[in-house]
Amino acid sequence: MNDHIQSHKAEPVRFKDLLTEADIAVPKLSPAEAAEKLRSKDVLVVDVRDLSEVEKSGKIKGAVNVSRGMLELSVDPEGPHYDPRFQKGKTILVYCVVGIRSALAGKTLLDMGFGPVFNMGGFEELIDAGIETETV
Repeated sequence: MNDHIQSHKAEPVRFKDLLTEADIAVPKLSPAEAAEKLRSKDVLVVDVRDLSEVEKSGKIKGAVNVSRGMLELSVDPEGPHYDPRFQKGKTILVYCVVGIRSALAGKTLLDMGFGPVFNMGGFEELIDAGIETETV
């Protein structure tokens, strides 16, 4: 028998609420603004798409691929998949396919004490703007 009691909020949080909170907390960059931030050497670019997506299309040059589902496990020094490239105080630029997962990932990073964090938006939009890519 499970003695653990779960509590639920009176109103469940919906996806659109989470996305609205993320969009408010994590500034969305235009491709031109993203290109400008990429010129800085002190940024970490994070591709939160799944590996299968990255293998098909490549990624922004120098980006770290950590799928959205593995993010919390990869950024926490006590996490089982910790990646030491995630350092608090470093500017983090996050992108995905269209900017939804990157917004949510950016909010998670902020909640975990990272920042500043910016949403670069979608991969296709970035490459259409001439941002350099590489294959995996």
